[in-house]
Amino acid sequence: MDAIDFSILLPAFIAGLLVLATHVPLGMKVLQRGIIFADLAVAQIAGLGVIVAGMFELTDYPLAIQGIAALSALIGAALLAYTERHLADVQEAVIGLLFVLAASGGILLMSHDVHAGEHLKDLLVGQILWVSNTQLMIVATFTTALLLAWRKISQHNDYIEFYIFFALAVTASVQLVGIYLVFASLIVPALATHKIKRWRMPLAYAIGAAGYALGLVVSVWFDLPAGAAIVWMMAMVAILLNAIIHRRKLLT
Repeated sequence: MDAIDFSILLPAFIAGLLVLATHVPLGMKVLQRGIIFADLAVAQIAGLGVIVAGMFELTDYPLAIQGIAALSALIGAALLAYTERHLADVQEAVIGLLFVLAASGGILLMSHDVHAGEHLKDLLVGQILWVSNTQLMIVATFTTALLLAWRKISQHNDYIEFYIFFALAVTASVQLVGIYLVFASLIVPALATHKIKRWRMPLAYAIGAAGYALGLVVSVWFDLPAGAAIVWMMAMVAILLNAIIHRRKLLT
Protein backbone atom coordinates (compact mmCIF):
# COMPACT_ATOMS: atom_id res chain seq x y z
CA MET A 1 0.00 0.00 0.00
CA ASP A 2 2.97 2.34 0.54
CA ALA A 3 3.60 2.32 -3.22
CA ILE A 4 0.13 3.68 -3.98
CA ASP A 5 0.05 7.42 -4.63
CA PHE A 6 -3.15 8.60 -2.96
CA SER A 7 -2.65 12.10 -4.39
CA ILE A 8 -3.65 10.53 -7.73
CA LEU A 9 -6.36 8.25 -6.36
CA LEU A 10 -8.22 10.90 -4.33
CA PRO A 11 -9.20 13.17 -7.27
CA ALA A 12 -10.18 10.07 -9.25
CA PHE A 13 -12.32 8.81 -6.38
CA ILE A 14 -13.99 12.22 -6.03
CA ALA A 15 -14.74 12.11 -9.77
CA GLY A 16 -16.39 8.73 -9.24
CA LEU A 17 -18.51 10.06 -6.39
CA LEU A 18 -19.64 12.97 -8.56
CA VAL A 19 -20.70 10.56 -11.28
CA LEU A 20 -22.55 8.37 -8.77
CA ALA A 21 -24.35 11.39 -7.30
CA THR A 22 -26.55 11.68 -10.38
CA HIS A 23 -26.23 8.22 -11.91
CA VAL A 24 -27.49 6.15 -8.96
CA PRO A 25 -30.98 7.73 -8.82
CA LEU A 26 -31.02 8.07 -12.60
CA GLY A 27 -30.13 4.39 -12.98
CA MET A 28 -33.06 3.41 -10.78
CA LYS A 29 -35.36 5.43 -13.01
CA VAL A 30 -33.85 3.87 -16.14
CA LEU A 31 -34.42 0.41 -14.69
CA GLN A 32 -38.00 1.31 -13.81
CA ARG A 33 -38.71 2.61 -17.31
CA GLY A 34 -37.16 -0.47 -18.94
CA ILE A 35 -34.73 1.44 -21.15
CA ILE A 36 -31.58 -0.25 -19.90
CA PHE A 37 -29.34 0.47 -22.88
CA ALA A 38 -30.48 4.05 -23.43
CA ASP A 39 -27.52 5.29 -21.40
CA LEU A 40 -25.08 3.44 -23.62
CA ALA A 41 -26.67 4.95 -26.71
CA VAL A 42 -26.70 8.50 -25.32
CA ALA A 43 -23.15 8.15 -23.96
CA GLN A 44 -21.94 6.91 -27.34
CA ILE A 45 -23.71 9.80 -29.11
CA ALA A 46 -22.09 12.25 -26.67
CA GLY A 47 -18.78 10.55 -27.42
CA LEU A 48 -19.42 11.07 -31.11
CA GLY A 49 -19.77 14.78 -30.36
CA VAL A 50 -16.38 14.71 -28.60
CA ILE A 51 -14.84 13.09 -31.69
CA VAL A 52 -16.36 15.77 -33.94
CA ALA A 53 -15.01 18.49 -31.62
CA GLY A 54 -11.57 16.88 -31.86
CA MET A 55 -11.73 16.96 -35.66
CA PHE A 56 -12.20 20.72 -35.46
CA GLU A 57 -9.14 20.95 -33.18
CA LEU A 58 -11.09 22.15 -30.16
CA THR A 59 -9.19 20.02 -27.66
CA ASP A 60 -7.79 23.15 -25.99
CA TYR A 61 -11.31 24.50 -25.44
CA PRO A 62 -13.00 22.18 -22.89
CA LEU A 63 -16.20 24.24 -22.71
CA ALA A 64 -16.59 24.04 -26.49
CA ILE A 65 -16.10 20.27 -26.39
CA GLN A 66 -18.59 19.98 -23.54
CA GLY A 67 -21.09 22.08 -25.48
CA ILE A 68 -20.81 19.97 -28.63
CA ALA A 69 -21.03 16.75 -26.59
CA ALA A 70 -24.10 18.07 -24.76
CA LEU A 71 -25.76 19.11 -28.01
CA SER A 72 -25.09 15.65 -29.46
CA ALA A 73 -26.50 13.96 -26.35
CA LEU A 74 -29.59 16.18 -26.40
CA ILE A 75 -30.23 15.20 -30.02
CA GLY A 76 -29.92 11.56 -29.00
CA ALA A 77 -32.24 12.15 -26.05
CA ALA A 78 -34.79 13.80 -28.35
CA LEU A 79 -34.72 10.73 -30.58
CA LEU A 80 -35.25 8.48 -27.55
CA ALA A 81 -38.14 10.63 -26.33
CA TYR A 82 -39.71 10.37 -29.78
CA THR A 83 -39.36 6.59 -29.81
CA GLU A 84 -40.91 6.30 -26.34
CA ARG A 85 -43.94 8.23 -27.49
CA HIS A 86 -44.37 6.87 -31.02
CA LEU A 87 -42.40 3.62 -31.21
CA ALA A 88 -42.68 2.21 -27.70
CA ASP A 89 -43.11 -1.37 -28.92
CA VAL A 90 -39.72 -1.35 -30.68
CA GLN A 91 -37.89 1.20 -28.54
CA GLU A 92 -35.14 -1.17 -27.37
CA ALA A 93 -34.38 -2.06 -31.00
CA VAL A 94 -34.15 1.62 -31.91
CA ILE A 95 -31.89 2.27 -28.91
CA GLY A 96 -29.58 -0.51 -30.06
CA LEU A 97 -29.54 0.87 -33.58
CA LEU A 98 -28.66 4.36 -32.35
CA PHE A 99 -25.79 2.94 -30.32
CA VAL A 100 -24.39 1.01 -33.29
CA LEU A 101 -24.72 4.01 -35.60
CA ALA A 102 -22.98 6.33 -33.15
CA ALA A 103 -20.20 3.82 -32.43
CA SER A 104 -19.56 3.02 -36.09
CA GLY A 105 -19.82 6.71 -36.98
CA GLY A 106 -17.05 7.47 -34.51
CA ILE A 107 -14.87 4.76 -36.04
CA LEU A 108 -15.45 6.19 -39.51
CA LEU A 109 -14.57 9.71 -38.39
CA MET A 110 -11.35 8.46 -36.78
CA SER A 111 -10.41 6.12 -39.61
CA HIS A 112 -7.61 8.40 -40.85
CA ASP A 113 -6.34 9.34 -37.39
CA VAL A 114 -3.08 7.56 -36.53
CA HIS A 115 -3.98 7.88 -32.85
CA ALA A 116 -7.51 6.55 -33.34
CA GLY A 117 -6.96 3.47 -31.18
CA GLU A 118 -5.79 5.55 -28.24
CA HIS A 119 -8.64 8.05 -28.63
CA LEU A 120 -11.20 5.25 -28.83
CA LYS A 121 -9.80 3.61 -25.70
CA ASP A 122 -9.98 6.93 -23.83
CA LEU A 123 -13.58 7.36 -24.89
CA LEU A 124 -14.59 3.87 -23.77
CA VAL A 125 -12.66 3.40 -20.51
CA GLY A 126 -11.87 7.05 -19.75
CA GLN A 127 -8.85 8.65 -18.09
CA ILE A 128 -10.15 8.87 -14.55
CA LEU A 129 -6.67 8.68 -12.99
CA TRP A 130 -5.67 11.89 -14.75
CA VAL A 131 -8.71 14.00 -13.90
CA SER A 132 -7.76 17.61 -13.14
CA ASN A 133 -8.94 19.86 -10.33
CA THR A 134 -10.49 22.17 -12.92
CA GLN A 135 -12.54 19.28 -14.31
CA LEU A 136 -13.67 18.34 -10.80
CA MET A 137 -14.77 21.90 -10.03
CA ILE A 138 -16.74 22.21 -13.27
CA VAL A 139 -18.40 18.81 -12.87
CA ALA A 140 -19.14 19.44 -9.18
CA THR A 141 -20.93 22.69 -10.03
CA PHE A 142 -22.84 21.05 -12.85
CA THR A 143 -23.73 18.04 -10.69
CA THR A 144 -25.14 20.29 -7.98
CA ALA A 145 -27.38 21.98 -10.53
CA LEU A 146 -28.50 18.62 -11.89
CA LEU A 147 -29.36 17.28 -8.44
CA LEU A 148 -31.45 20.37 -7.71
CA ALA A 149 -33.28 19.81 -11.00
CA TRP A 150 -33.71 16.10 -10.22
CA ARG A 151 -35.75 16.92 -7.11
CA LYS A 152 -38.39 18.40 -9.40
CA ILE A 153 -38.10 15.92 -12.28
CA SER A 154 -38.35 12.82 -10.08
CA GLN A 155 -41.70 13.94 -8.68
CA HIS A 156 -43.55 13.50 -11.96
CA ASN A 157 -43.34 11.43 -15.11
CA ASP A 158 -42.55 13.99 -17.79
CA TYR A 159 -40.54 11.96 -20.29
CA ILE A 160 -39.13 15.03 -22.09
CA GLU A 161 -37.65 16.50 -18.90
CA PHE A 162 -36.33 13.06 -17.98
CA TYR A 163 -34.48 12.64 -21.27
CA ILE A 164 -33.04 16.15 -21.10
CA PHE A 165 -31.71 15.45 -17.61
CA PHE A 166 -30.48 12.06 -18.80
CA ALA A 167 -28.53 13.57 -21.69
CA LEU A 168 -26.93 16.30 -19.59
CA ALA A 169 -25.94 13.91 -16.78
CA VAL A 170 -24.35 11.45 -19.21
CA THR A 171 -22.53 14.25 -21.05
CA ALA A 172 -21.00 15.49 -17.80
CA SER A 173 -19.72 11.99 -17.04
CA VAL A 174 -18.60 10.48 -20.31
CA GLN A 175 -15.48 12.64 -20.68
CA LEU A 176 -14.65 12.15 -17.02
CA VAL A 177 -14.88 8.36 -16.70
CA GLY A 178 -15.65 6.92 -20.16
CA ILE A 179 -18.65 5.13 -21.66
CA TYR A 180 -18.18 1.82 -19.84
CA LEU A 181 -18.11 3.42 -16.39
CA VAL A 182 -21.10 5.60 -17.24
CA PHE A 183 -23.08 2.44 -17.96
CA ALA A 184 -21.77 0.61 -14.89
CA SER A 185 -22.47 3.57 -12.58
CA LEU A 186 -26.04 3.75 -13.84
CA ILE A 187 -26.93 0.08 -13.93
CA VAL A 188 -24.87 -1.90 -11.38
CA PRO A 189 -26.00 -0.15 -8.15
CA ALA A 190 -29.60 0.07 -9.36
CA LEU A 191 -29.71 -3.55 -10.49
CA ALA A 192 -28.05 -4.90 -7.33
CA THR A 193 -30.64 -3.20 -5.11
CA HIS A 194 -33.77 -3.47 -7.27
CA LYS A 195 -35.54 -5.83 -4.83
CA ILE A 196 -34.60 -3.92 -1.70
CA LYS A 197 -37.34 -1.78 -0.16
CA ARG A 198 -35.57 -0.19 2.80
CA TRP A 199 -32.29 1.73 2.61
CA ARG A 200 -32.06 1.10 -1.11
CA MET A 201 -30.47 4.43 -2.01
CA PRO A 202 -27.70 4.35 0.65
CA LEU A 203 -26.84 0.76 -0.28
CA ALA A 204 -26.73 1.62 -3.97
CA TYR A 205 -24.36 4.53 -3.29
CA ALA A 206 -22.23 2.26 -1.07
CA ILE A 207 -21.91 -0.31 -3.86
CA GLY A 208 -20.85 2.35 -6.34
CA ALA A 209 -18.39 4.03 -3.96
CA ALA A 210 -16.83 0.71 -2.93
CA GLY A 211 -16.49 -0.27 -6.59
CA TYR A 212 -14.66 2.95 -7.43
CA ALA A 213 -12.40 2.73 -4.38
CA LEU A 214 -11.42 -0.91 -4.86
CA GLY A 215 -11.10 -0.54 -8.62
CA LEU A 216 -8.75 2.41 -8.32
CA VAL A 217 -6.54 0.65 -5.79
CA VAL A 218 -6.45 -2.56 -7.86
CA SER A 219 -5.67 -0.62 -11.05
CA VAL A 220 -2.70 1.17 -9.48
CA TRP A 221 -1.49 -1.86 -7.55
CA PHE A 222 -1.47 -4.19 -10.56
CA ASP A 223 -0.96 -1.55 -13.29
CA LEU A 224 -4.34 -2.19 -14.91
CA PRO A 225 -6.67 0.17 -16.84
CA ALA A 226 -8.59 2.03 -14.14
CA GLY A 227 -11.96 2.17 -15.89
CA ALA A 228 -12.10 -1.54 -16.61
CA ALA A 229 -10.90 -2.42 -13.09
CA ILE A 230 -13.60 -0.24 -11.51
CA VAL A 231 -16.33 -1.86 -13.63
CA TRP A 232 -15.26 -5.33 -12.46
CA MET A 233 -14.85 -4.34 -8.81
CA MET A 234 -18.25 -2.65 -8.77
CA ALA A 235 -19.87 -5.76 -10.23
CA MET A 236 -18.11 -8.01 -7.70
CA VAL A 237 -19.13 -5.79 -4.77
CA ALA A 238 -22.71 -5.78 -6.05
CA ILE A 239 -22.80 -9.59 -6.36
CA LEU A 240 -21.30 -10.08 -2.90
CA LEU A 241 -23.55 -7.57 -1.14
CA ASN A 242 -26.62 -8.85 -2.96
CA ALA A 243 -25.84 -12.42 -1.91
CA ILE A 244 -25.39 -11.38 1.74
CA ILE A 245 -28.61 -9.38 1.78
CA HIS A 246 -30.75 -12.08 0.25
CA ARG A 247 -29.13 -14.88 2.25
CA ARG A 248 -29.94 -13.13 5.50
CA LYS A 249 -33.16 -11.63 4.18
CA LEU A 250 -32.11 -8.17 5.23
CA LEU A 251 -33.77 -4.92 4.15
CA THR A 252 -36.15 -6.69 1.71
